[in-house]
Amino acid sequence: MSESGLFRHDDLLGHVPNPGFSGPGVGRSFHTIDADGFRSCGEHAASHDDGAILTVGDSFTYGDEVRDEETWPAQLQRLTGRRVLNGGVTGYGIDQMVLRAERCVAAHRPAILVLSFIADDVRRVEMRRLWWRDKPWFAVESSGLALKGVPVPPRRPTLSPDLRHRLDTALLGMPVFMQHLAGYHRRVHRSGFGVEIAKRLIERLARLQADGALRVIVMAQYPPDTWRHRSYLAYQRRIVEALLDCAARAGIATVDTFRRLAAEPNQQDFYASAHMNPRGNLMIASLLAATLPALAANTAMAATP
Repeated sequence: MSESGLFRHDDLLGHVPNPGFSGPGVGRSFHTIDADGFRSCGEHAASHDDGAILTVGDSFTYGDEVRDEETWPAQLQRLTGRRVLNGGVTGYGIDQMVLRAERCVAAHRPAILVLSFIADDVRRVEMRRLWWRDKPWFAVESSGLALKGVPVPPRRPTLSPDLRHRLDTALLGMPVFMQHLAGYHRRVHRSGFGVEIAKRLIERLARLQADGALRVIVMAQYPPDTWRHRSYLAYQRRIVEALLDCAARAGIATVDTFRRLAAEPNQQDFYASAHMNPRGNLMIASLLAATLPALAANTAMAATP
């Protein structure tokens, strides 16, 4: 992985945004990574002194397919007037999100942590490699969760960027078992076991909340295929409900964006190709902003807008 590209290698997390990077990305997006490795949310307003909001997640949080100012963390910053740190990283599983949250909370001491996930992020917990990139993973042992695969070995591409892009495109269109045969992904847990690990990771977030003056929100988002395939919708809802129920029992606030999107006559109006468009990200930011006053008042809540 080139140190001059959008991502750089990280021994703990596998890959992280490259501080100081600025350049075009997928679709009509443009990426700016600040000195701390967060995607830019633009100039933050100083109208509130309530502490920063740290967001962690996958490409839906990071904001693939939209410009810096069109991500939902950037729009949340405009809506609330509070500084928002966009710690989302494309391709992350919930395991990497929690590890990144722990690192960033220790370094930046935010007042609120938002972890946003899609159901596929739970499947990613079952892997030690995704899209050619090795990653950390957790095993369940008698003493609890045990971190494995660290230090993560660096990616050493042997193909030119053009050939790699062509191969990636071909592999993405193949069945999952073919992707595994090609080494594109590597599984360490049986299918479905990621839910058990993800629940334990949510409980780990609750301990992070209990250890300091930090409020945690776990938010569920949905990819565009949710609204095209009933069987995929049912699968996602099972996973989302299991994790949000776990979070609520652990005293963590929850936001499920499903009902708000389901109420729209055409959900695809809120998506670009595979991710939220600016309008969709504004919807997500608005839902989340509505929960923050209750948090600021230290109100126990489990919100499902």
